[in-house]
Amino acid sequence: MSAAFDLPQSAMLASPVSLYARRLARHGLKVFPCQEDKKPACKWGELATTRPEGIPMLWRTYPGVLIGVATGADSGFDVLDIDLYKPEADDWYQEHCARMPRTRMHRTRSGGLHLLFRHRENMRNSAGKIATGVDVRGDGGYIIWWPAAGCEIVDKSPAQQWPAWLVEMAQPPLLPKANIMNKPLDLRNIEKKVQNAVRCAVHAVASAPEGGRNDRLNAETFSLARFIPEGHLTATDIAYAMSAAGLQAGLSEPEIQKTIASALRARAGV
Repeated sequence: MSAAFDLPQSAMLASPVSLYARRLARHGLKVFPCQEDKKPACKWGELATTRPEGIPMLWRTYPGVLIGVATGADSGFDVLDIDLYKPEADDWYQEHCARMPRTRMHRTRSGGLHLLFRHRENMRNSAGKIATGVDVRGDGGYIIWWPAAGCEIVDKSPAQQWPAWLVEMAQPPLLPKANIMNKPLDLRNIEKKVQNAVRCAVHAVASAPEGGRNDRLNAETFSLARFIPEGHLTATDIAYAMSAAGLQAGLSEPEIQKTIASALRARAGV
């Protein structure tokens, strides 16, 4: 997101909400009218549009005082929605705010925050998975564009990529099934030291002698997880690599699943 989405306060007051919606649409955001209670004024899944020329008719047909914007692939961004009036959400944000990248941020009507990130493939909607009052709006979701209602733009920085540590909170890793050998971990964009660490870990597990394979899988998974906080690897990356190694070593899928999950939990608690 960029400052191009922002209208001067005087223009906002002098212009109908559809004018603001047209400006958003011109930048590729999929918009639709919403009522004062934030509910869509129309079947937004069918009628939301990125076509500026269609917006005046849409708002005349379905009047709405707020602008809804589809999230996910539809508009190219996802949203971390933090309800700061909820103690658990406020505590979570205070704990993690220093780790957040500078990214587009809006104040919501309730005093909460919308943090906008570039859309991540398969980022799904969730409510309370990260913490009570900390929700994700991705594919199939929407937000109210609060700046159009006069709320503060806390940070006008362009939307950034989701940090790896936050992805793991928003989408806990699904450990891969036995067909993992057909989907190897792509190491091309990972630093050389991390590439070497992954390759050594895979080799160590795959070549471990019978009787020590499970312990080796646990130890190597725990070791690789040190790269998660730095954003070099995600837990899912590690699970794919270690599952492939475990299968090659001759471990059963249930054993692999249980051991990897245990090692990742243990590292997270360090």
